[in-house]
Amino acid sequence: MVPSRLLSVGPRTVFGGVGRWTRVAPGQLPWHAPPRLLSASCADLSKHQEPPGKKPLSEKKLKRHFVDHRRVLIRGGCGGDGVSCFHSEPRKEFGGPDGGDGGDGGHVILKADQQVKSLSSVLSRYQGFHGQAGGRKNCSGRGGAVLYIRVPVGTLVKEGSEVVADLSCPGAEYVAARGGAGGKGNRFFLANDSRAPVTCTPGQPGQERVLFLELKTVAHAGMVGFPNAGKSSLLRAISNARPAVASYPFTTLKPHVGIVRCDDHQQIAVADIPGIIRGAHRNRGLGSAFLRHIERCRFLLFVVDLSEPEPWTQLEDLKWELEQHEAGLSRRPHVVVANKVDLPEARAAVPRLRARLGPSAVALSAATGENVEALLLRLQELYRQHVATELQRGRQPLRW
Repeated sequence: MVPSRLLSVGPRTVFGGVGRWTRVAPGQLPWHAPPRLLSASCADLSKHQEPPGKKPLSEKKLKRHFVDHRRVLIRGGCGGDGVSCFHSEPRKEFGGPDGGDGGDGGHVILKADQQVKSLSSVLSRYQGFHGQAGGRKNCSGRGGAVLYIRVPVGTLVKEGSEVVADLSCPGAEYVAARGGAGGKGNRFFLANDSRAPVTCTPGQPGQERVLFLELKTVAHAGMVGFPNAGKSSLLRAISNARPAVASYPFTTLKPHVGIVRCDDHQQIAVADIPGIIRGAHRNRGLGSAFLRHIERCRFLLFVVDLSEPEPWTQLEDLKWELEQHEAGLSRRPHVVVANKVDLPEARAAVPRLRARLGPSAVALSAATGENVEALLLRLQELYRQHVATELQRGRQPLRW
């Protein structure tokens, strides 16, 4: 039985759980209140101990805007300092120096990752991990861990105007900034003429560089055409990619890569390049920002709109723009794709197109799927030619 005089006192502070004190009003002592009101769970405690700051962006939000160039300031980790100390032990007066060396700073490495599709997740600056200082008893400091920066496959690394690395293969790495060397402890300076050195050196600072990252989409085939020619619809018809499709020009504002699976278990990567207009090499329309994505394509698909008057002139204009951007780009292996053959006026223009460009032009409809199989056969033929050419040159062909 609790005496009544104990219930008439003022408010009290009692311990109510893990690391939390609870204020209790008169008449509400801990043995009268339910235990759940006076206890704090570990989840609530960890919620209050979270450091303030912005929440990390989700992968969906990071991919909302396509980024194909980035300026990055990268610093390697600093080395740990060496230590100057002497061995201390009972009945051993002259123990000698035993200061350990500092750990080396961590490197910062760019690594090509096939799961990353854009440079939007790359920050503007990175700092490598520092090495720890040395310790007593000749203990060396721990070296800084390596910091990896994931970038898309096909990223060019430039320092100024010089290309220093080309990460065109999955898993390719480039040391962007080296960590500083760790300092030396006084044990390192022990010599016959210096039995008790007190000298120690500090750790060296890490390397600091300003790099420019430029993404060039890596694919086997690149679809080139004017806006609203049906490139995105064609990519949806031959692969599982789902780029946006609409009836207005410039629907595609970033490159999309779709995988075409063949019967012989081969996979062909096809890139949908945003629409090119006349004068794109002079920075008109979307400009030359996306022309560089065609440079890595092994062969090209020229998509022309059959519903336009004189569709064969589109091919001439497209080749001219590519040639102005880079000499020899328009002369790569290619196939001409005449789209929108489901329209009556387009079907009537097929004989005139083949009279101008030859019988090798593939007339199809991406909307209805008519004659898409003929394009897939041509894609497999171009891919086999690419593999044979790469093997003759002693290089490994691009695999997806």
